[in-house]
Amino acid sequence: MTNLGKYLAQRSVNKSEVARRTGLSKARISELTLNTTTRARGEEIYLIALAINVDPCEVLNAVCGHLKLEP
Repeated sequence: MTNLGKYLAQRSVNKSEVARRTGLSKARISELTLNTTTRARGEEIYLIALAINVDPCEVLNAVCGHLKLEP
């Protein structure tokens, strides 16, 4: 499961409803939440955040917060 998948699961989000609201396919939502090699586009993260009524920065931090700059 991806960080996005974990985030949505913690919030008990219905992925079918997110797909309907965002216009992303159910297959794409499943890929974004289950396949760790899949990369989400910024537009997708933004639309998902709007669909679940949270600040897009919160979702971005949940998905990419583990990334750090090299010293």
